[in-house]
Amino acid sequence: MISLSEIDTTVKRATKAVGFSWGIAEEVGKCIRILEMFGLPGLKNLNQYFRVFNSKKFQNISLISKSNISNLSYCPIISGLNFLDQSHVLQDLVEIEFENVAFPIIFVAFLSRSSEIIGKRIFLKIDGKEFLLNFNQSIYSNYFSEKIIEQASKIKITFIENKNSFNDKEWQELYKLSEQTFVNETDELKQKAAGAGLTDND
Repeated sequence: MISLSEIDTTVKRATKAVGFSWGIAEEVGKCIRILEMFGLPGLKNLNQYFRVFNSKKFQNISLISKSNISNLSYCPIISGLNFLDQSHVLQDLVEIEFENVAFPIIFVAFLSRSSEIIGKRIFLKIDGKEFLLNFNQSIYSNYFSEKIIEQASKIKITFIENKNSFNDKEWQELYKLSEQTFVNETDELKQKAAGAGLTDND
């Protein structure tokens, strides 16, 4: 089995070879490594994208807005990089939509990294496929296929506000139970604490 490190390095070089800068290539290497680590077919989708990259035209995007529509398919790499760079501002929009994105599985990795940067989960819907991105620590999805997705008609991105999965009553109940492990401070413990580290070796 090829290691994640080898995948990262080879993807970097291949990305540079098709015409991207070394800086962008570094980011793509990290992203494909993430996808493969989470069991998503990143390398397969990237390889197919690079097969058609120089023979087809793709739309680049610099400033991402609430709604992003293009007649040409958006490049998943440039779209992903700019989303990553603008994520702190974009989270205030709460929901963002893209139409016509090429090889969207590549785009997923950039959003996963954005989730870590802003400290929020991101819910992503690619046509009928759903992804929950958890701070770049895991990706939950109903998409388990290794098939290449060449085109997404519609992508919807939702930033999820952080909140507890439990209520205050449940927290207080568990906290009260935890108090049983607290040690009562005795005179002996106080004396030991007061003299800690003050031994005389002369």
